Amino acid sequence: MNRPQINEYPKWADAYISLVKDDVITTLEKQVKDFVDLMNSLTDKGDYAYAEGKWTIKQLFGHIIDTERILAYRLLCFARGDQSALPGFDEDAYVSNAHFQDRSLFSLGEEFAAMRTANLYLIKSLNEEELGRTGIANGLPITPRALTYFIAGHLMHHKNVIKERYL
Repeated sequence: MNRPQINEYPKWADAYISLVKDDVITTLEKQVKDFVDLMNSLTDKGDYAYAEGKWTIKQLFGHIIDTERILAYRLLCFARGDQSALPGFDEDAYVSNAHFQDRSLFSLGEEFAAMRTANLYLIKSLNEEELGRTGIANGLPITPRALTYFIAGHLMHHKNVIKERYL
């Protein structure tokens, strides 16, 4: 898959998309095992937050899962030519209305792996025309190709946050 061009996504998304240096499909595939391994290595820290008012590790992992699920839905809609404008989402409201603290990191890891595997089937099924279709999400244009890179970069971003602030 070609890298998205700057006109395929909002300027703010470049912070995530630019993190992806290698082939995006290979990156997405590698992230499944690597991220689940990270989750499983932190079982004793699941309820840890690095500061007052910050998400716990479980909440952060839940946020990553919720965000990928939303981005994959957008990717599907736009690849299929749906011209409906899709809303943004309030990540803090999603986390506060979930019960990630009641779950094990193992169960979150299983959910992530299953979701990512399903998303990879979708992404790999798309051709260049489908990847280049533009849709509107949160009031701004973006393509399925850019969303694919965003999914990989979003996880990379949060993995960096975990290493810098939680470990």
